[in-house]
Amino acid sequence: MKLSSLLSSSGEWLHGEGPHNQIVVSSRVRLARNLREHSFPGHAKKAQRLAVLEEIKPRIEELPEMRDAFSEYMQDLNTLEKTVLVERHLISREQAQKTIGSAVIMNRKQTLSIMINEEDHLRMQAIRAGLQLGNTFKLIDKMDSALEQKLDFAFDPALGYLTACPTNVGTAMRASAMLHLPALVLADQINKVIQAVGKIGLAVRGLYGEGTEAMGNLFQVSNQTTLGEAEEDIIGRLNKVIEQIIEHEQNARQNLLQKKPGTLFDNIGRAYGILTHAYSMTSKEALNLLSFMKLGIDLGFFPGSCLTAVDELFMETQPAHMQKSSTQKLAAEERDSLRAEIIRAKLNAFPKPDIAGPPDEVPNTDTADE
Repeated sequence: MKLSSLLSSSGEWLHGEGPHNQIVVSSRVRLARNLREHSFPGHAKKAQRLAVLEEIKPRIEELPEMRDAFSEYMQDLNTLEKTVLVERHLISREQAQKTIGSAVIMNRKQTLSIMINEEDHLRMQAIRAGLQLGNTFKLIDKMDSALEQKLDFAFDPALGYLTACPTNVGTAMRASAMLHLPALVLADQINKVIQAVGKIGLAVRGLYGEGTEAMGNLFQVSNQTTLGEAEEDIIGRLNKVIEQIIEHEQNARQNLLQKKPGTLFDNIGRAYGILTHAYSMTSKEALNLLSFMKLGIDLGFFPGSCLTAVDELFMETQPAHMQKSSTQKLAAEERDSLRAEIIRAKLNAFPKPDIAGPPDEVPNTDTADE
């Protein structure tokens, strides 16, 4: 499958209906694996990395889940193409820096993505819509088990799976959920939530993971401990915490409606006004304003049918996606102008927000799968 074909849709996880999908954008589980008696990628010479690559890549491509997959060596992707994959959360920023000796393989639905010779020999990721940590783990665990029949993974009976970074030793699993938390941000409660989550051994990061900003009121909550705890226990503990955060966000939305409706209506109305009339807009501003549009849809101030358009704009207005869709090289100012034009065109059919008679209660989301 060619990259153009892969990018023709934004992926099942973005448009899929999942539990708690008004607040939980996606669930992701990543596993790190290495081949026994081979140097980790960061210490391996070029010939060693190539040998590992040629041993692993065919084994992944022959899996049933990877039939008609996108499979490419990193040196054959240009910088723009790599950045698009980063924006879609299909490869890491670290993998985007790799060239000879690294590769990426992903299925058409973009629910499975495999990086070869990133920090570890294998970084396998599964991603699903909404709060589906258990189902997401089952998806990647099935692939991991199949590969373990074909590849000799570095495993120690006492320590578990061996990884390049000691913090990943053990299960070598990072599970996370991306949460949309605009009400907690508006209510100035988000820092309390982050601090509470940190005290119980979980991490809260920004839109693109560690060291990145939480633009668009999007936060990633993940486990930090990989040693001494079974995968199912990690998933269960993380799921319970996320359900609590969901409850806090729902309460914050209800409290804003009841006690600070002016603040809520102003942010939603201002976002609608700027997005439908602006002629220049940065990526960060677009994400933050689209966040309040999404909140307005969740609260019933816009028709539910508008949600797909807003979700698409979260992805389409990212810098690399815009450059990829353009026929010419765009300067920063040109990109900001084009971004505003794309947003105006897509939101042109939107009605004005109906804030005359807001719902008495915030709509409930689906229950979790755990």
